[in-house]
Amino acid sequence: MDSEKEFLEKIDRHKGIIFKISKMYMENVDDQNDLFQEIVYQVWKSFSSFEGKSEFSTWLYRIALNTAIIFLKSEKRRSFIQNNDVSVYKIKEEDYHIEDEQKLKQMYEAIQKLNPIDKALIFYYLEDFSGKEMARQIGISEGNARVKLNRAKEKLREIINGEW
Repeated sequence: MDSEKEFLEKIDRHKGIIFKISKMYMENVDDQNDLFQEIVYQVWKSFSSFEGKSEFSTWLYRIALNTAIIFLKSEKRRSFIQNNDVSVYKIKEEDYHIEDEQKLKQMYEAIQKLNPIDKALIFYYLEDFSGKEMARQIGISEGNARVKLNRAKEKLREIINGEW
């Protein structure tokens, strides 16, 4: 299988990860699309170095979150990628239930207010990563990851309840 075809299949299989991170880190749709494109671009740039020592999804999480943090911090948010058509990567509407949309929107709005590390920890938590896996991904001790996660969850609760 050629690398481009393999890359496209892996991106298609894991596009939900990229979609979620883009939505967690960017408020408006244009910025979400730009971040989505930037993540795909960064993954493509690094794809030849993927050795398969970990799951592709684990490797993708790390690149996607690092890209999101850098993208968020950069003064220039617009990607220089020429292809603006990300519609092929959007998650199908039928994958979501309408009644859950408002709760999901509220959660994403609350997550937007967290700092980049807290966003990453909440994302890993929502993806059922263990404390050990979170620590490894972020590069901190397991104990520190658990403390930071608990603080992030508490901040998120406060934001949602209007206490923050």
